[in-house]
Amino acid sequence: MSSEALDSTQYVHHHLTNLPWTHSFLQQKLGSFGVVNLDTLIVSFILGSGVLLLFYCLARRATSGVPSKLQNFVEILFEFIQRQVKETFQGSNPLIAPLALTIFVWILLMNLMDLIPIDLFPMLLSKTGVPYFRMVPTTDLNATFAMSLSVFILIIYYSVKEKGLWGFTKELFMHPFPYIWFAPINLPLSIVHELAKPVSLALRLFGNLFSGEVIFILIALFPIWWLQWVLGFPWAIFHILIILIQAFIFTILTIVYLSLAHESH
Repeated sequence: MSSEALDSTQYVHHHLTNLPWTHSFLQQKLGSFGVVNLDTLIVSFILGSGVLLLFYCLARRATSGVPSKLQNFVEILFEFIQRQVKETFQGSNPLIAPLALTIFVWILLMNLMDLIPIDLFPMLLSKTGVPYFRMVPTTDLNATFAMSLSVFILIIYYSVKEKGLWGFTKELFMHPFPYIWFAPINLPLSIVHELAKPVSLALRLFGNLFSGEVIFILIALFPIWWLQWVLGFPWAIFHILIILIQAFIFTILTIVYLSLAHESH
């Protein structure tokens, strides 16, 4: 699709619409919750599978001698995440570093899809009869909430595992005010505090990437092609910083939250 074929409102709406799939039974029972965004699933699955395959091949071919440029880059990335875990995570859990590495690389790659020209894939896929396609999974609130809820489940799991059910329950009633008569106040505050973790993780990532995508769409509305490049190129350079920061923030907050789940107040 091009800006010449649609007016401005239709163009923006088209590029902000996911490719939906649903079944009549699911839609009848679940309503909008029964709709699956295929483009989000396809792109995130391809990127995740590609990373797993790449890391697997590098691990098989890793050498203690002079490493290749790709192996050197992956080792730097691995050491960077490992250093963040050592500095932030106070407990002992072999899952945290691999989880942090997975989250960082996966979110980074999904964010980088925002640098692909906004019209490229919708234009190509429209020739095959695909009406909508969004290339950036992290601009889909379903994807960011799915990741944040996965982290939240791990937070609850390790809170109960490390502190015991009674210890975790006691923290809900005795925090932030460490007196039993404050329990009616502490419990609502603790619930809000815990629920704010996945909500903030999801909305922060979604909001930053969604706003970046909207700006790219608005730049693409300019009728002069060279003006699109004049405005789009500096924004793309700046947006690289946002892409890196948002992947890092999601990762470091995941480490912090899981570290708190291993600690007793």
